[in-house]
Amino acid sequence: MFKLYEEVNGIYGYRRMTMNLSRRLMQRFNHKRIYRLMKLTGLQSVIRRKKKRYVRSTPQHVVENLLNREFTAQHTNQKWVTDVTELKYGNSRKAYLSAILDLYDSSIVAYVLGHSNNNNLVFKTLDLALEASPGARPMLHSDRGFQYTSKYFKRKIDTAEMKHSMSRVGKCIDNGPIEGFWGTLKCEKYYLNNYETYEELDKAIREYIHFYNYERLQKRLSCQSPMEYRAIAA
Repeated sequence: MFKLYEEVNGIYGYRRMTMNLSRRLMQRFNHKRIYRLMKLTGLQSVIRRKKKRYVRSTPQHVVENLLNREFTAQHTNQKWVTDVTELKYGNSRKAYLSAILDLYDSSIVAYVLGHSNNNNLVFKTLDLALEASPGARPMLHSDRGFQYTSKYFKRKIDTAEMKHSMSRVGKCIDNGPIEGFWGTLKCEKYYLNNYETYEELDKAIREYIHFYNYERLQKRLSCQSPMEYRAIAA
């Protein structure tokens, strides 16, 4: 248990510790037992939460909430959710991370870290996602950020023959899965370190998303990583 805890820098709580120990030792452990053992030995997750700030914008184009909080999908590339989050490095310098998550397996199908929160950031993310899945025509759900409500983004969606869905005003839960991913990434990686340079932050993000996609087990995916679960579907 101590070895696994150290390997992941203390980011696992008792639930995730239970899944990983069960897989490694090929033995089914009860999560209550792992909870008691972690409490007795003083092991606890080091993660913490941070609230997201919202910036109001005047939309050029708005669509309905077609996703309607139906956060499951029957197959890959059926429903994608996307968003941008702010990260800091150095002397309060800012970077912005854009990502697209597939609701089928919670995998991150594309992401881009940039210096500016602009149209190009989200356009490039969408381009990478479509390049990775040629022929995909998913519903794409976003909030009402200025990039997603621009006429230029609408043009890209129409060109790709995709459906666009948007969260309602002030209802961040409408985009819950990607909000949840931001919380996980920040708690398990970002908040645990200080990044002096953009390059250090970029390296950390790349390492974590690879870990998240290929190694981080999820209970709803039958205790598999997103890419393991995705491979079975393929």
